[in-house]
Amino acid sequence: MKNTLCLEIASLPENVGVARVTLAAFAALDSFSVAEIEEIKVAVSEAVTNAIVHGYRDSPGVVMLRAELEHSRLCIVVEDTGVGIEDIEQARKPAFSTDPERMGLGFVFMESFMDELEVVSAPGAGTRVRMTKTAARHEVREEE
Repeated sequence: MKNTLCLEIASLPENVGVARVTLAAFAALDSFSVAEIEEIKVAVSEAVTNAIVHGYRDSPGVVMLRAELEHSRLCIVVEDTGVGIEDIEQARKPAFSTDPERMGLGFVFMESFMDELEVVSAPGAGTRVRMTKTAARHEVREEE
């Protein structure tokens, strides 16, 4: 049976930790290792931070998180209705940021720590980030 989680948080920086800890606890319900849960936490932090910092900038909004967990496979969707991304390909490049105070590594971290990353966005229409990860222990069992 598929387990699901839905969480809506205000676009406040202090809520990044809430999202990170909630998704880590959700992933811990399955066979993810401590190292994999740490990677999930970083990816979630980056996705939620992007929604708050870039999606809503200085205006209030809501960040929606949905997660599904089934057979040691975790799918996470982080979505906002903020300003959107004009050029997704450029935004995914290392060191690119619309904020000069930021390092521009959010998508790089998400991509390196998760198995799959999909970004859908349009100017004025918000952004949807979908990430998936399968527990390594589960993959080993399937191959045996």
